[in-house]
Amino acid sequence: MHKNYQPIKPASNKLLVKRWDTSSYDMHRRKVKSAKPVVDTKSPATYVHLQYKLKKVQLEEERHATIDRDNRILLEKMSSIMRTRGRVDNWNDYQPKSLNKNKRTRELIRVTLENQKILARLQAKKPQYTAKKWDDEWSETKRHMNYIRKYPENWYQLTQMERQKSRTSRATSKASTRQGTKPKSAKSMKSGKSSPEKVKSESPEKEEKPVKTQVEETKVEDGESTKKNETPPENTKVEEGKSPSQSTDEKAEESTIKAAETTEIKPASSSPEKIVE
Repeated sequence: MHKNYQPIKPASNKLLVKRWDTSSYDMHRRKVKSAKPVVDTKSPATYVHLQYKLKKVQLEEERHATIDRDNRILLEKMSSIMRTRGRVDNWNDYQPKSLNKNKRTRELIRVTLENQKILARLQAKKPQYTAKKWDDEWSETKRHMNYIRKYPENWYQLTQMERQKSRTSRATSKASTRQGTKPKSAKSMKSGKSSPEKVKSESPEKEEKPVKTQVEETKVEDGESTKKNETPPENTKVEEGKSPSQSTDEKAEESTIKAAETTEIKPASSSPEKIVE
């Protein structure tokens, strides 16, 4: 087989060249297989203490141990209750003890005795100031103040009372005046008639005018009486069911009759100056 081998370089013995080339190639292949990569592409290392968390496992075991212990104690108590029909076991037989109890009681007795003595001394002590003397001095100062002051002692109260009285008197006077003025009735407002007091006050003034006119007309030089149809005053109101002309005629007649009566009774009522005029 070495005769068919063709070396790269010329050689005198093909058998030896073939062996040398195969040995170098095998060594190359071994190196390639045993070569390590320059870049580390492996997964990171896993640590046991981080993966298992032994501290947490320890705490869980301790907790389970305490739970088991409590359960065991509870089971024993329940079994004892079932056996003995449930006795009470929460009696506290502890007696309070104190090392300095006697000393503290003696100190308390001593303090109370001293306080009682102080109280007795205070009660037996006579007062240095007398209330009677203070009252006398105050009455004397008040007397001097009354001599000096311009207004009396209870001046403010008196002024307030006077103001109150004046206010009440004003209120009563206003109320009396309001009650004295009677308001118009609804009927008089509807019919248009005024109150009798106003009619009486207005009637004399209205009646005097036609009397003067009649007297003047009767005492004219020619002796002829000229009657004039005087218009009724504005304030006089027409009676219901009559025309305004009839009402004016009737009022004129009444005025003439009254004028005649006044002339017969009091002929000198009209002064000569008024007649000349």
